[in-house]
Amino acid sequence: MPLPPPPTKRGTRLSSSVIDLAERRHASRPAAASALLRPAPSMPSVSDTRTVADTTLLQPVPTPPQGQSPSRARRDTPSTVKPSTAQPAGKTIKAATGKSKRTRATGPTRLFVLDTNVLLHDPTALFRFEEHDIFLPMIVLEELDNHKKGMTEVARNGRQTSRLLDALAGVKGADMAHGLVLSSTGQTAAGGKLYFQTTPLDATMPTALPPGKADNQILGVVAALEKQHTPREVVLVSKDINMRVKARALGLAAEDYENDKTLDDGDLLYSGALQLPPDFWTRQSKTVESWQSGSATYYRVSGPAVVSLDINQFVYFEAPGEPSLYARVAEIRDKTAVLKTLKDYTHLKNGVWGVTARNREQNFALNLLMDPEVDFVTLTGTAGTGKTLLALAAGLTQVLDDRRYTEIIMTRATVSVGEDIGFLPGTEEEKMGPWMGALDDNLEFLAKGDASGAGEWGRAATNELIRSRIKIKSMNFMRGRTFMNKWIILDEAQNLTPKQMKTLITRAGPGTKIICMGNLAQIDTPYLTEGSSGLTFAVDRFKGWPHGGHITLARGERSRLADFASEVL
Repeated sequence: MPLPPPPTKRGTRLSSSVIDLAERRHASRPAAASALLRPAPSMPSVSDTRTVADTTLLQPVPTPPQGQSPSRARRDTPSTVKPSTAQPAGKTIKAATGKSKRTRATGPTRLFVLDTNVLLHDPTALFRFEEHDIFLPMIVLEELDNHKKGMTEVARNGRQTSRLLDALAGVKGADMAHGLVLSSTGQTAAGGKLYFQTTPLDATMPTALPPGKADNQILGVVAALEKQHTPREVVLVSKDINMRVKARALGLAAEDYENDKTLDDGDLLYSGALQLPPDFWTRQSKTVESWQSGSATYYRVSGPAVVSLDINQFVYFEAPGEPSLYARVAEIRDKTAVLKTLKDYTHLKNGVWGVTARNREQNFALNLLMDPEVDFVTLTGTAGTGKTLLALAAGLTQVLDDRRYTEIIMTRATVSVGEDIGFLPGTEEEKMGPWMGALDDNLEFLAKGDASGAGEWGRAATNELIRSRIKIKSMNFMRGRTFMNKWIILDEAQNLTPKQMKTLITRAGPGTKIICMGNLAQIDTPYLTEGSSGLTFAVDRFKGWPHGGHITLARGERSRLADFASEVL
């Protein structure tokens, strides 16, 4: 592909007519450099100025004096709950790791009443509320006991919650009547106390709400606590939308538990590619170094754009009348970055199992998939962008032609779009067959292109060879396994929780490469969102790792009908 002509000598200075020294001096400031390619951070919410009176909670509950500092969750971890306008916001500081953290602001602490579904969703939610206190109604403990049996994720979380509560109650000197110190088991981020309902609470509820229902009993506890501890803020935290709606209809404060969210908005997800500004070559630095190694050209650049780059991030320069540049960030050191030009997979001579890239993002994806130094690749994009096809084509090339991997292992989250069809007969691979329609469709296309001139017998032999190197596995039996020298494709990864994603990725042994694919707009798991999906979690955590890469495929290539449907439906 056309590239900018490198300087004639290594480290040659650009002429002074090209670079405006005053502009460069202004752009080299850290604040200005960050503002070039990063959106401005959102302003914190206005803090509440209410004071706190001494109150009691069943047994006397010590209320922190005025000036103790509640704050929102630190920004280097997912946020705890949705911030309300009544909650003071802390100042943002820069930690040694380079991630933003929030200091604790001054003001009253709040009392959070947890619904059962919060603990069944995340047992560590007990320690996610910083210096605020937590209250558990007795009906919540009863529901935890009802959900502890079985091998499901919910049952495991219920048992884990019971173990955590037992550990808190078993600390020497712990007094349940006066609250259990949440930091007593080593959870230093939790500065509040845990209280249990030990006596009946009086609350007048509307007659339309049956008192025998667990949700209504929890609402009654919240209403009673709010009256008992005015003006202290009492907040119900629940994953149940209808529960929160009923609470707000009764005039009670209710919030969603959002500590499981990696991002507040799916649009903030790392895309893996960055367009360089039109004046990049003239403003980025006074010197540019370039050298050749094999078929790739390297550029060492510096300047304001470097602060917004990550390792293995793709950058591209496109300007009218100027040569284009498509490169990947190979190294970041101090205030300089090394850009490595890409292999052009849009050309027929560089086809991968007969497949060529049809757009810029597909070319980026194939560069990641074909790089043996990249062990983990995540691909996101709408339907028809070619995620499965590119992953299979790259896998077949490196398994059958290059012999880099021994076989392809493909699995996916078995979450139905509609009603479940019930139990499936046969072996593990036969049971996974109905879920692997995408695999069959893409293999049919790849086999047809590879053996188009070999006749019917040739196509049959090719299909048999390909099938012998592809294994279909169920995620239910992945625990404890180790895959060595395998090409693992994890399809529909948007339906996995972060815990499931961690379980699957940690199965990789020496020489194994994992490709996670999914469309965050097609999440079928009821309790996952774009921000809390395991795919989002993996993309965010692996950003900047030298052996991992991500790209968001932007343009559909399936058909004009599929592309139009993705846009308008």
